[in-house]
Amino acid sequence: MIEVKNVTKKYGSFKAVDDISFEVNDGEIVGFLGPNGAGKSTTMNMITGFIDTTEGEIIINGNDISKKPRKAKKQIGYMPEGVPLYNDLTVKEFVNYMAELKLVNARHRQEEAQKVIEETGLKEVENKLIRNLSRGYKQRVGLAGALVGDPKVIILDEPTVGLDPKQITEIRDLIKELGKNHTVILSTHILSEASQICEKVIIINKGKIIAVDTPENLEKKVIKGNAILITVEDPKNNMENLKEKVPDILDIKLEKQIEDGTKQYLITSKKDSDIRKQLFEILPKEDIVIFELKKVEATLEEAFIKLIENNKGGEE
Repeated sequence: MIEVKNVTKKYGSFKAVDDISFEVNDGEIVGFLGPNGAGKSTTMNMITGFIDTTEGEIIINGNDISKKPRKAKKQIGYMPEGVPLYNDLTVKEFVNYMAELKLVNARHRQEEAQKVIEETGLKEVENKLIRNLSRGYKQRVGLAGALVGDPKVIILDEPTVGLDPKQITEIRDLIKELGKNHTVILSTHILSEASQICEKVIIINKGKIIAVDTPENLEKKVIKGNAILITVEDPKNNMENLKEKVPDILDIKLEKQIEDGTKQYLITSKKDSDIRKQLFEILPKEDIVIFELKKVEATLEEAFIKLIENNKGGEE
């Protein structure tokens, strides 16, 4: 478990992180989100022990990072954004070197390195120079360096930045697999990524924690009523009278007219009402052809933007 208790980090009079507290439980995959300059990297660097807190405590599996730094840091594997790699080493040489730096017992070092190489999908390139690897494989090498020594906590800073879609999918799958045996904290600017991978997200803005919840709960909080987006062909403009036919409809709003002559409407209905079946029955009778109908689902990105805007508004 990671416990961050009333942590503040000051640079002169500026508070980069301002009295934040949160917990990450064993085996959780947690997304750490926030706009640029929010305090994400500062917080992650304090958790790893790379920089000291000004105030507060950070406990890693029972070890205070400031009082028992060696024991605490042994629990952590860290992959920074743009992880530095030794391009003139092979993958196997680099992972063995990282194992040596982490004081892995010499008798088990080769075995540990090989285990991590296989775990991160690097077996087929283990004898290649790192300079000759693709960006995706280099990310895997950085991840292998973080994993060697079997730390309980893995901290990943922007693990998929700069990767192509196939590589992103592969790294995401690898992170999900790691979550079965490790506690994982990852920072990312790709909010759909956090929604797909993380069981919990922590949102920070201007040095303060503004939300800690599951992606699903945060998404639900920004859904405005019970809404449907429908695209129709309506030559007689009968959509205007639809509220009379379906009493549960609260509002019908024309969103846009499309070049092919169809129109897209946003229909809001009573909270517990599902009007889709009624629409499929009634609209054809009104000479309205349905081209597309879907429920409006909120995204983590919408929740993130709303929370940041609300937080901004509260400070002004």
